[in-house]
Amino acid sequence: MFKKVLIANRGEIAMRVIRTCRALGIRTVAIHSTADEGALHVRFADEAVCVGPPDATSSYLNIPAIIAAAEITGADAVHPGYGFLSENATFAEICGQCHLQFIGPTPEAMRAWGDKVAARRQAVTFGLPLLPGSSVLENPGHALQEAKRVGFPVIIKAAGGGGGRGMRIVRDETEVERAFLTATTEAAKSFANPDVYLERFVERPRHIEFQVVADKHGGAWTLGERECSLQRRHQKIMEEAPSITVSEELRAEMGERIRHAMRETGYHTVGTLEFLMDEKGELYFMEMNTRIQVEHPVTEAVTGVDLVELQLVAAAGQKVMLPDTRPWRFRGHAIECRINAEDPRSFAPWPGLITEYHAPGGGGIRVDSGVFGGWRVPSCYDSLIAKVISFGATRQEAIAKMRVALDEFIIGGIRTNIPLHQALLRHPDVLEGNMSTRTIEELVLQGF
Repeated sequence: MFKKVLIANRGEIAMRVIRTCRALGIRTVAIHSTADEGALHVRFADEAVCVGPPDATSSYLNIPAIIAAAEITGADAVHPGYGFLSENATFAEICGQCHLQFIGPTPEAMRAWGDKVAARRQAVTFGLPLLPGSSVLENPGHALQEAKRVGFPVIIKAAGGGGGRGMRIVRDETEVERAFLTATTEAAKSFANPDVYLERFVERPRHIEFQVVADKHGGAWTLGERECSLQRRHQKIMEEAPSITVSEELRAEMGERIRHAMRETGYHTVGTLEFLMDEKGELYFMEMNTRIQVEHPVTEAVTGVDLVELQLVAAAGQKVMLPDTRPWRFRGHAIECRINAEDPRSFAPWPGLITEYHAPGGGGIRVDSGVFGGWRVPSCYDSLIAKVISFGATRQEAIAKMRVALDEFIIGGIRTNIPLHQALLRHPDVLEGNMSTRTIEELVLQGF
């Protein structure tokens, strides 16, 4: 196992990795910008290195500075967290060239699965269902031609990334050129890759994703699925596991296909395959994320595994010791609410000084956070400041515990989206499990 891990990230995910490393006796190195000098992950890591000014391009995306920090501190591995450089194959290659173990898949696997168009081609090979779509779009004319072939409405997506960036819905021919130009510009800025493609747009889909774990010894497991339909602007807000719409039969079928794909492609470490579910309950592969997900705690809660520990085990070349259960048997239900520093209705970021902070507790409640009272939330990074996870024997129990936890959560001095979560947990569609990716949009329009 590694002796010292540098964490190439910040905030709650950096804290999450630090905790598991500590439990395993692994020393940690935090990197930080000048804006994060007093951050929690800097305080709790064994060592810390400043890698640049507040701008992420000059700090958390500054590959030479990060590699130098690893070499100076004697780290033997790098954990990228999520976002930033977590799916950057070039960064993984450079780590290898500098004798640093990248805690994630190989650069080849990242390219094969991380590029959305390439991933679609692979998915077909392994029998994963796909929505009708296109290859990389060359220009607005090509986009129009492909949109007509697939049929409106379509959605243009960035080939090199996700999270709603480089994504535009197109409902008729007049919108194609503008959507193409906007999507390519945004994709180039966000992922240094302007390539986009399109696929048929499903009006009221559910978002279902399957968690995979694989090692270098041929072992591959799917730890069930997560329901991630509650989103705003294509960004997830609330997640749960398992999904009440996935039957045992469908879980087993998809798990077998996914395990086969992981083995055949030589994939190792954790990963997530994301699917859309249409109104008929049919699943369609969208993309694969070759990293730990923000919502991984709900899977940890219902399976009893530590996914970050499994990342470390797989990266170190050790065997992952999990039971060969197909499909995975869950032990209850879990819900995660992402607490963002933003206006709950307009979703505008709301950085500033946190004047008071009291996290909820009690049985079945977990809080992953990177902030504290007296901390100033920077304006230059993602607005996520905490995640609240509730666990219960049933979905109803998990919802009840989450309601109490949100009522107890005190964050003073800034606005957060806690009121939105509270409204969602009163919404009939959410309580009955009838939500879609449009639910939050409709709730906000209704003026909760």
